[in-house]
Amino acid sequence: MKLGRARVVAYGVLAVAAALGFVRAAAVKGNRSADGPPQSAQASQQSPHGKLFAPVDLGLLEAPDREAWQKPDQVMLALGIADGSVVGDLGAAGGWFTIRLAHFVGPNGLVYAEDVQPEMIEAIERRLKREGLLNVRTVLGDTEDPHLPANRLDAILIVETYHEMEDPVTLLRNAARALKPSGRIGIIDYTKDGLGPGPSMEDRVDPETIVRDAEVAGLRLLKRETFLPFQFYLVFGKQ
Repeated sequence: MKLGRARVVAYGVLAVAAALGFVRAAAVKGNRSADGPPQSAQASQQSPHGKLFAPVDLGLLEAPDREAWQKPDQVMLALGIADGSVVGDLGAAGGWFTIRLAHFVGPNGLVYAEDVQPEMIEAIERRLKREGLLNVRTVLGDTEDPHLPANRLDAILIVETYHEMEDPVTLLRNAARALKPSGRIGIIDYTKDGLGPGPSMEDRVDPETIVRDAEVAGLRLLKRETFLPFQFYLVFGKQ
């Protein structure tokens, strides 16, 4: 299972839509076709885990408009996250969602920020120090197990990572062991309509594939959220 970081790579493209009368900035991640924008030279480096997003390119994940279309507060509320919750951010990369989770759960809550690359863990720890956040624990996982504490978490969030997994069933099964009986796993990834930011079409995952994988891993689909403009959002619980 390859839980890497080939994620959103921000780029400034002005696409004029005359009929709608607006200008949109887009972001891309992963490999692009020949007629698409060039990817970073580091974005698809090979590692023992496979193709991972390069830590040197973490700044590309901080698109200035991401807050608007990622809707982090709504994402967390839909997963049942609240003040005092214990949550996991799987494949946390540079910690974009980690810091928002930390603020959301407050000082009485706890966030486990997991990634398989030591450089990502170091980047998160630097960010936490800068922001003075004390309610986050970093975890170096591996490609089959995120190494989260058993029966401890209220929720786990997996954002823009699924298509990089070698063995998603094993990962989800091991992640589910970290959930409390009523815990939930939220999986967010890009739709195949080609709109907005995201990876090339060949790197996008059919949500029904995720649902089938999750069922094999011992999870059941609880709901499908539709408020994200460019992504699908699946929420699972234990069977």
